[in-house]
Amino acid sequence: MSTKSPAGRQETILLVEDDLGLRLAMTKTLRSEGFFVKVAGTGKDGLAAALAEKPDLVLLDVMLPGMNGFEVCQRLREADPELPILMVTAKGEEPDKVRGLRLGADDYIVKPFGVAELCARIDAALRRRRRAEAEAEIIQIGEVTADFRAHTLSRGGEPLETTALEMRLLRYFLRHEGTLLPRQRILDAVWGADYFGTDRTVDNFINRLRAKIEDDPKNPRHLVTVRGAGYRFTRAANVSGD
Repeated sequence: MSTKSPAGRQETILLVEDDLGLRLAMTKTLRSEGFFVKVAGTGKDGLAAALAEKPDLVLLDVMLPGMNGFEVCQRLREADPELPILMVTAKGEEPDKVRGLRLGADDYIVKPFGVAELCARIDAALRRRRRAEAEAEIIQIGEVTADFRAHTLSRGGEPLETTALEMRLLRYFLRHEGTLLPRQRILDAVWGADYFGTDRTVDNFINRLRAKIEDDPKNPRHLVTVRGAGYRFTRAANVSGD
């Protein structure tokens, strides 16, 4: 079973929870926050779904029928060392927290918890993964390969002419993937707070970058405009905000 989220975020969360009422409530909450949500009611089903669906984060209950959350966490960590795993449980004792963390969980949240705390912990885990991915030397964006070690862009193996500033701008967007970035923030971060520039400076470089990474620069799918607010970048195909 899976449910879709409103437009906004791109991440998919796999929720592994055997309590139907809590599963429905958490699914509703996550959807309202803009996540795509997939669910599983047992440890075995959760493990299979995580391996098959490749979610961006797993919310994993500890007390599951059959295969418990600790076992699932260990198997997932063996299969994918980078997958964010947030363990959710009514067990609040320190030994259980330590066991979960030692098995590879990124964080541990104890029931009952507030919506704001849950979402904050999810966002923190996803930010850590985005930063780690953004620091990688070679990144794939649709058909375009960005090699930050060599400061090059290529499409289908064919080099694309680019500049150091364009690569720095792209790196900045990768580090803040999914975040709405106002033009002034981009200008200060990429050009420097002392640089005397305008919104038009940012827009011009955005257009140049789109010409390289977008299949159709006039209808961008990765680097989109949010009217009156700024820009949002994602490696996944997005719907243009222009």
